[in-house]
Amino acid sequence: MNAEFTATADAVLQQALSADAPIPGVVAMVTDRTGNVYERAAGKRSIDSDESLTIEDTFALFSCTKAVTATAALQLVESERLDLDAPASNYVPALGEVQVIEGFSANGQPILREPKRPITTRMLLTHTAGFGYDFFNETYKRLADDYGQPSIITASPQALRTPLLFDPGEKWEYGSNLDWVGQVIEGITGDPLGEIFQSRIFDPLGMEHTSFELDDQKRSNLADVHARNADGSLTTMKFELPSPPEIHMGGHGLYGTVGDYMRFIRMWLNDGEGDNGQVLRSETVQMAEQNNIGNLPVTGLPGVIPSLSNDAEFFPGITKSWSLPFMINNEQAPTGRPAGALGWAGLANLFYWIDRSNGYGGFWATQILPFGDPTSFSSYLDFESALYASLAPSPRTV
Repeated sequence: MNAEFTATADAVLQQALSADAPIPGVVAMVTDRTGNVYERAAGKRSIDSDESLTIEDTFALFSCTKAVTATAALQLVESERLDLDAPASNYVPALGEVQVIEGFSANGQPILREPKRPITTRMLLTHTAGFGYDFFNETYKRLADDYGQPSIITASPQALRTPLLFDPGEKWEYGSNLDWVGQVIEGITGDPLGEIFQSRIFDPLGMEHTSFELDDQKRSNLADVHARNADGSLTTMKFELPSPPEIHMGGHGLYGTVGDYMRFIRMWLNDGEGDNGQVLRSETVQMAEQNNIGNLPVTGLPGVIPSLSNDAEFFPGITKSWSLPFMINNEQAPTGRPAGALGWAGLANLFYWIDRSNGYGGFWATQILPFGDPTSFSSYLDFESALYASLAPSPRTV
């Protein structure tokens, strides 16, 4: 990478550490199609420790898991074992039992009805099936508060048993859809999702440090999740997802290193070719990166549970769509990210993008709640902006 970008990116990391509401630590990387061109770790693994964060440290990846699950589903499409537009209940019968919630009666009981059409796996992949999250939706939050609906992070079968917020295919709403895609994959293959990931994605990509479970090694270098307090200070949460989980949650359950995830990003830059083998066919990648939700808009995320998420939106005022694994910005973003590029995030303020046209991808990893942390989010955007500023042609001198 050129010296200008390296110096600017280094400065972005340091500014985030010294901000009025500082981050505890960050790992940031950029890759081109051949390998990482920028790798940095800055700050501490935890504010309660003097241990420096390193690029080998383990992060809870949260929703960065979703694109991996989508990739495993696309492999089953290639082998003609999965029809994206068939009823998903063909693979997971429980999906045929899900009802739509229309509100609550005068005495507070949920009002439920049958959906107008079946849920398909394409709908699940694109967040148009009707499932949501309690930290982004008031109805789900009420089901949790008043009826004890378990949080999705419990990784339990009951955590998946939520009603639909609307009829399948009629709206985009971010939620637990990819956890159900994981169940579809397991229903087809008969194998645990983690085993599928290991043999069909992680091994071909050389991702040696990513899994649904924390072993002693991963736990020993685990970056702490921190809570942002009202005064901008941080408190360590000592948060861990269940390990081993009762269900391998395809929407949020992975732990891993940023370096591993860069190998996954690089596969998408290279038309499905991984560092150690082919993961997807090039025609599958080209199909999957296209808008798969038509004119339905990808909207902002309302922070319904303030401890978990602020109100958040990528590039307000710019229209967004959804491919099979990723968000698409339909116009050039203020960072310089071109129209048609791909990206998404994880709840603890992890952010990534994949620019197939220019051949670059990047990742910004912190462990802070709530989502949309002003310091981490804005610093990530500055980091991405620095990359595109470095790619811009220099003005000619007369």
